[in-house]
Amino acid sequence: MAQIIIKETVEKKDWEDFIKKHKEANFLHSWYWGRFHKNLGKTIKRTGFYKNGQLIGVVLSIVEDAKRGKYLTVPGGPIIDWKNSSLIKAFATEIKRTAMLNDCAFVRVRPQLLSDGFSKNIFKKNGFINAPMHLHAELTNQLDIAKPEEELLKNMRKTTRHEIKKAQSIKTELLESQDPKEIKKFYDLQIQTSKRQKFVPFSYEYLYEQFRGFAENNMAILYKARIKNKLLAQAFVIFYGTEAVYHYGASTDEGRKYPGAYLIQWRAILEAKKRGMTRYNFWGVSPADKPKHRFHGLSLFKRGFGGEDLEYLHAQDFIINYPKYLINYAVEVVRKIKRNA
Repeated sequence: MAQIIIKETVEKKDWEDFIKKHKEANFLHSWYWGRFHKNLGKTIKRTGFYKNGQLIGVVLSIVEDAKRGKYLTVPGGPIIDWKNSSLIKAFATEIKRTAMLNDCAFVRVRPQLLSDGFSKNIFKKNGFINAPMHLHAELTNQLDIAKPEEELLKNMRKTTRHEIKKAQSIKTELLESQDPKEIKKFYDLQIQTSKRQKFVPFSYEYLYEQFRGFAENNMAILYKARIKNKLLAQAFVIFYGTEAVYHYGASTDEGRKYPGAYLIQWRAILEAKKRGMTRYNFWGVSPADKPKHRFHGLSLFKRGFGGEDLEYLHAQDFIINYPKYLINYAVEVVRKIKRNA
């Protein structure tokens, strides 16, 4: 039987060609997500797994240098055959080695696997435990946009459909930009929104570098809704592979009076369809059975477009250094309680 060969460098074309063959993959494991983190000054590693000269798996790992200690993350990956036990073992061994070489206390993985007995068992068998915090959105709402426009509108909640038509009737102005300079205004609005909705905002550099990296490759659009020159809402949408993702949003107090946010989403869905994409990911939502959750209102807005909730496996940790990990665990548990996450 041919042995699995591990290479620590993979060419961009080979990486992207491999990702495109896997429908479950999204922007989190793209070449561009790795470059974005590298531009932030982080250590990243792109590893390829080969058999008989063929690329059979990839893993993007990122070293996070937090105040509480360094740890390794694998966002939305790895992209491998999860029924291939040899490949899973090779992946687990390799990321543990990478973590130790970078003096990381632990490894955190959030794979593109649905949360079920099969996926939970894979990580349990390989020595992982549930992380105290999420890594990226786990409970998501995703819409099949391969359907005709008329059917998409018909499947929406009545209120959502009405708000889109209302926004059109009152002549809401929609603007689109791929200019990274526009991110400063989005960042400022995000700060205002975070105070109202009580979440921790991203830094300007984080948003700027992320948008720049995708927008310069025609993979991101910043949408803005206005009425009578009054800003209502903005959305940062990533278009990658077969999926468009409503990654970040922000709104003004004025935006609560007018349905500009609804029209933004409909425009982004139509753009994704025009690009030949098959799904629109509204990203994170709160549990439907928790009406008191701080993001219940936002989640209700997202679900109104007729999508389906999909839950990915909760972030999994592999401990390298127990004393350091316990400190991190305690810090994150406290943080989770404070944020009501």
